Amino acid sequence: MTLAPLLQASLPIRIHAFTIMPALFIGLWLLWGSRKGSPAHRFAGALYLTLMLVSVISAVFIDAVVLPWLKVDGFTLGPIHLLVIYTLFGVGQAVLALQRGDYARHGAAMRGVFFGGLLVAGAFTLIPGRIIYRMIFGS
Repeated sequence: MTLAPLLQASLPIRIHAFTIMPALFIGLWLLWGSRKGSPAHRFAGALYLTLMLVSVISAVFIDAVVLPWLKVDGFTLGPIHLLVIYTLFGVGQAVLALQRGDYARHGAAMRGVFFGGLLVAGAFTLIPGRIIYRMIFGS
């Protein structure tokens, strides 16, 4: 395994990767290790949402390598970019639910962001030719 492909990648890819990696571990802890509603859970949740927002904003500037769809102002968008919309919607739903005191809906939205925005999107990084694939398996 080597970090070289990531370290040589464009700035949006590096920002994306270096925000997603801690978000993955924070999200795991939030879902299964933290006491819901505790000060630590609230702090980590705010950090997690911040990392996810920076990550999805950076994702918009990453060219679609697999199934490129549409070229917009020099960026190539693809189906993977639909996860940006999904994640933003989920984050918004989670925050609104929390403000309304609807903790069940908040939890459901956060699980959706974690599984869809992190795990499903993360599975796509293992497609041959993508940076994470090259980091783990070589060229």
